[in-house]
Amino acid sequence: MSGLFGPPGTGDTSGFGGLRTTVALPVAAERPYGGWFDEVVDDLIAGLTARGVDPTAALEQVVVDRGELTLVIARRHLLAAAATLRDEPTLRFELCLGVNGVHYPQRTGRELHAVYPLRSITHNRLLRMETTAPDDDPRVPSLVAVYPTNDWHERETYDFFGIVFAGHPSLTRIEMPDDWAGHPQRKDYPLGGIPVEYKGATVPPPDERRSYR
Repeated sequence: MSGLFGPPGTGDTSGFGGLRTTVALPVAAERPYGGWFDEVVDDLIAGLTARGVDPTAALEQVVVDRGELTLVIARRHLLAAAATLRDEPTLRFELCLGVNGVHYPQRTGRELHAVYPLRSITHNRLLRMETTAPDDDPRVPSLVAVYPTNDWHERETYDFFGIVFAGHPSLTRIEMPDDWAGHPQRKDYPLGGIPVEYKGATVPPPDERRSYR
């Protein structure tokens, strides 16, 4: 990490400082995953197979990181995977806690991620389901038909990240004005801001301030 906000000795006067950090994504795990994770993966594979879905095509990756389980699902099979996780008696992830967007500009073809925390009330378990989409085709199936409470969460993620949730009943902005240009939480969105007058001086927006380097 470098830059930070106004670090001494850098000559930076922007208040932004070019904050940079390296993101190291966890790698795929290998069996045994540990605890109940193996059971869940096996039951998901069995459930997908029973639905006529090829589990090797649907389940792209199993990640175990910091004691948490993440199932990376191919977007074309997201609905089938969600329904399986919800309906199978040995799984019963009845509750989806929403959807979070993530933008990784350097991950060509997989720049946009949609992340769904799922809770099994029946079995008292928590896991993460994740899918990806490229910038040039940011479409992901809506899960509102499986988890109706995702309605406004998908709208917010669309608003801030530009992920288009195909099949959503009313995919409109929920935070930003309807005519707002762009999606503010993407990494490529400009920092922006407005000029501020202070004691007779005008302070420009952060991304327009000078940096002495």
